[in-house]
Amino acid sequence: MRARGGGLLARIVRAIEIGEDSIHAIVAVLLLVLGVALVVDTVHHTVVILAGAYNLPVIVLGVLDETLLLFIIAELLHTVAIALRHRGALDPEPFLVVGLVAGIRRVLILTAEAEQSFRWNPEGIELLILMALILVMAVTTYVWRHSSGSTAKDAAAGSTPGGENR
Repeated sequence: MRARGGGLLARIVRAIEIGEDSIHAIVAVLLLVLGVALVVDTVHHTVVILAGAYNLPVIVLGVLDETLLLFIIAELLHTVAIALRHRGALDPEPFLVVGLVAGIRRVLILTAEAEQSFRWNPEGIELLILMALILVMAVTTYVWRHSSGSTAKDAAAGSTPGGENR
């Protein structure tokens, strides 16, 4: 009876894994379609900007905004590919990179659209919060890389977490 129950449990777990992989594959296809559509829109938007009156800040801001959004989509697609490759195991670093790029993108847009002088209006407060968030995500990324890197180096060197060699 126990072996039969274990077989049923294994089949249920396998069905869940197939469902999870299917969802990851669907998300990857949707992100890929979104990325292609965004590339086409970015090229169109860039041509429209360049065809208009020459205004370097508008051109730079428009192209930068579109390309950073493309980078965010690419990072999300990369993260889904990692999840598919490693059977659902997600690394938080790609999400931190997406957050950093999104925060930097918003800061660039806010500062480009802002007046020449800084004021404590809602945009100024948003800018301050974004800078703090970017700093926290950057420190988190550094700590994550440092802690993951030292663990991988220890494992490759054959030492235990306490620093003793095997």
